[in-house]
Amino acid sequence: MDNTYNAQHLLVLEGLEAVRKRPGMYIGSTDTRGLMHCLWEIIDNSVDEALGGFCSHVEVLLHPDGSAEVHDDGRGIPVDKEPKTGLSGLEVVFTKLHAGGKFGGGSYAATGGLHGVGASVVNALSARLDVEVDRSPATQAMSFQRGVPGRFASDGPGTPFEAASGLTRGARVKKGVTGTRVRFWPDRQIFTKDAAFTWDELVTRARQTSFIVPGLELRLTDARGAEPVTESFRHDGGITEFATFLAHDEAVTDVLRLQGSDVFTETVPLLDEQGHMTPQDVERELGVDVAVRWGTGYETELRSFVNVISTPKGGTHVAGFEAALTKTFNDAMRASRVLKVGDTDVLKEDVLEGLTAVVTVRLAEPQFEGQTKEVLGTPAARSVVRKVVAAELKEFLTSTNRAQKAQAKLVMDKVAGAARTRLAARAHRENQRRKNALESSALPAKLNDCRTNDVDRSELFIVEGDSAMGTAKAARNSEFQALLPIRGKILNVQKATVADVLKNAECASIIQVLGAGSGRTFDVEARRYGRIILMADADSDGAHIRCLLATLFFKYMPQMVTEGRLFTAVPPLHRIELTNPKKGMDRYVYTYSDPELQRKLAELTKKGVRWKDPVQRYKGLGEMDADQLAETTMDPRHRTLRRITADDAARAAEVFELLMGSEVAPRKDFIVAGAYEVDADQIDA
Repeated sequence: MDNTYNAQHLLVLEGLEAVRKRPGMYIGSTDTRGLMHCLWEIIDNSVDEALGGFCSHVEVLLHPDGSAEVHDDGRGIPVDKEPKTGLSGLEVVFTKLHAGGKFGGGSYAATGGLHGVGASVVNALSARLDVEVDRSPATQAMSFQRGVPGRFASDGPGTPFEAASGLTRGARVKKGVTGTRVRFWPDRQIFTKDAAFTWDELVTRARQTSFIVPGLELRLTDARGAEPVTESFRHDGGITEFATFLAHDEAVTDVLRLQGSDVFTETVPLLDEQGHMTPQDVERELGVDVAVRWGTGYETELRSFVNVISTPKGGTHVAGFEAALTKTFNDAMRASRVLKVGDTDVLKEDVLEGLTAVVTVRLAEPQFEGQTKEVLGTPAARSVVRKVVAAELKEFLTSTNRAQKAQAKLVMDKVAGAARTRLAARAHRENQRRKNALESSALPAKLNDCRTNDVDRSELFIVEGDSAMGTAKAARNSEFQALLPIRGKILNVQKATVADVLKNAECASIIQVLGAGSGRTFDVEARRYGRIILMADADSDGAHIRCLLATLFFKYMPQMVTEGRLFTAVPPLHRIELTNPKKGMDRYVYTYSDPELQRKLAELTKKGVRWKDPVQRYKGLGEMDADQLAETTMDPRHRTLRRITADDAARAAEVFELLMGSEVAPRKDFIVAGAYEVDADQIDA
């Protein structure tokens, strides 16, 4: 077997070779979807002309021989020589990757084509491609076979071909008449046998494009059947008509147009004269045009576009639109007292209920996440869209015009109703969840549950020992604080089997009370409490108990840790009773460590404040009375909690395995190595 690998094994693909070798990189696939992508690459070039205001008519013909033809009355592809290559502009566009007029040269302000690969990729994947350009004084034509320029002996892809560069001059063109005609035959060496142009998909997207570019007429003809089929689309009303077309319910409001623009600065790398990439600040303008309409239904129909490109997965422009909707509705509903003082804010889903919206933005050189252009990534789009939509929508919701004021009141009432329905449904689910958990899981009798049905507000305190439980029961707020006592140290689950864990009464109780399952079946959304707080004595045994509990949660309920829902309470170690407190000082002062106690006593001595000796030292939670425990450890207004986090889950798992796992030798090495760093005077023995 020859194991040599050197430079002669490397293959360099140049120009359109790369496209034919890996067509999926450019058109996604070589089936019908990829073939339709090729057709839209040619159509989009014509639509970009219309977007710039240079084209008003695009015609698409599907021929019986499997070819497709696209005509437009735009400016026509340049036919003069391109200085760097010495080739005509037409040949450059169809044979060179990443070449075109859409790289910020000023020919196009906003386009769908960004990468300069569309026409050249289609050419590379075509058995034959013919292009004709009408530009004064005469028509200029050129043909290609699989990306190679030349001349065919007659019509059709299978005729003799002679490779040759240069344009063919045709008939004279009247002054002022311009346009481009492109016809291509897909290469069946590349595309699958069943790949074909889909008429329904062509009609759907052409209709959509006619809405996005008002005034553009798209005429489609399918000549593949016995009788030619023709469809024509033109919508001067633009996205207002699009929103009406998409809506399927009875209207609550008219279609509102929210329009505006703003400028932003973008840092882009540019080549300087020495060929170095240098970042430069470029000022760009972003135009926003949104059509919204609320209906009596419950479904949301939201379409978004950047220039003429559909972004089905949204992006920063959609995020800005939704943020503006939510904030503006909350502000307007509070100002008009549709939302009362005690009411919670409405959420995005309340505002989107029954909404039909078309969100379009236009800008030069948009940034997309990925080659499919399904998600806009330009960061500034969020703030610009949010600003424009908020200003325009506020004007509608606070309008004094009688008709608009009535519509605004109707839509705000609809949103408030959606919010009330959502809250009622949630309360029902929570009641059902709590009821099911209580009825089906035989929760431990020692659980002292809370009254609230709001999961996010509720807290479960896991308390060490029955003695502390009595005090905690009197100290808690039973509205949202539940208590579960455990007896001493639970099972070390890191070195126990799943069967042992489920047999262990304390572990089983915790899993049952939380109500979200464990291990692979754990569902954080099904939890019965928003926070879990471990409350143990402030001594070494308490620390060990907290460690055992943290191990249980990290191994069997990890999302409680990763989402930051697991906490430890921080009870005080000392209580200082002041005998002559000065004005503004509390009679009792709590400290949480010995160094803090020494600092506090020194501070009191300096201020001339005396205290009762000896200073009380709590040996456990059970030594506090209810008022002291509530004030220092349980009351959210005064307490301190430490959140248990796992920023690096893999590293956390290693540490748990080291400290709590079944392998003794690594833990012994860790303890021995750490023993030399311990100050013997600090050991409480």
